[in-house]
Amino acid sequence: MAKGIYKRGTIYWLRYAGLDGKTVYESSGSAKFKEAETLLLERKKLIREGKQPEPVKKINNHTFKQLADQYLTWAERQRSFRSKKGFILQLVETFGNVPIRRFNTMMLEQFQTERMAKGNKPATVNRLLATVKHMFTKAVQWEMVEDYAFKKVRQVKLLQENNRRLRYLSQEECQELLNSCDSHLYPIVATALNSGMRKGEILSLKWENVDLKHGFILLSTDTKNGERREIPINATLKAVFQAVNRRLDVPYVFFDNAGKSYKDVRKSFNTACRKVGIKDFHFHDLRHTFASHLVMAGVDITTVKELLGHKTLTMTLRYAHLAPSHKVRAVDMLDNAINQISTIQKLYNQEDK
Repeated sequence: MAKGIYKRGTIYWLRYAGLDGKTVYESSGSAKFKEAETLLLERKKLIREGKQPEPVKKINNHTFKQLADQYLTWAERQRSFRSKKGFILQLVETFGNVPIRRFNTMMLEQFQTERMAKGNKPATVNRLLATVKHMFTKAVQWEMVEDYAFKKVRQVKLLQENNRRLRYLSQEECQELLNSCDSHLYPIVATALNSGMRKGEILSLKWENVDLKHGFILLSTDTKNGERREIPINATLKAVFQAVNRRLDVPYVFFDNAGKSYKDVRKSFNTACRKVGIKDFHFHDLRHTFASHLVMAGVDITTVKELLGHKTLTMTLRYAHLAPSHKVRAVDMLDNAINQISTIQKLYNQEDK
């Protein structure tokens, strides 16, 4: 046992001299020697810098269900709350009474294996795991669990997803789909095709975010990636907004008979697809359609990235193969540049003669 570290039960304790020279006895809050040793080194470093370390606060033993209740209340402010709530309820069914201090890498890796065995896709399992990880991030911030528990959760790696699926509609299919939409669905689908917005962003869109005069939609910082995004309104989308029934007592652009924003449009959307024989197509694929047609029209990838609201180019690059012409243009530019240099060089050589 290293000097200054001893054990009480399963927990390691620290012993060191404080700024006043008196011996300080402090629990590391961890059953792992390495974590206790790291904490002791941090304490001694603070003492050398002339700072008095604050002792580790005693934290009660909370269950995953208790964490989930707190997290659900906090998550209500997020646009993705509906889908996240579903993930949390699934997680509570599995881990409800488990103390969050007991979570470890093996437990969550076994959970991944079990979900895959039940037929869940890697993307679904990853969304569940991502939810667990963020819940533990908040648990540490809320002092519901020690940091060492979060470190174990953080070590679990996401499964490899198959992101090759890129389903988009042709121009003819887009028109056929629009023609098959019910009156309430038509403007929603048209907005998706002309803006590339996510379903949640469209269904929760408010008139205060739509500027028809200057021609753009402003999505505030409660988007999926937490960043502001401006989306230009083209002539088609402007006509859609102008034709939408607007009520002064309802802030939403799209709403039901009760004046509430739509929770989902999956049933009516699937019906519209079925009417025209469009198969294996989801609402999110309208976003793929928007991006794909932009790229095929010659819009550069960086602009498409900004319109979609991607944080990095990685996600946007899935559309790059739809624009082979940009490679041709690049080679042509190089060809022109080389030929121009070659011509200038010939003229220069002739003058020397």
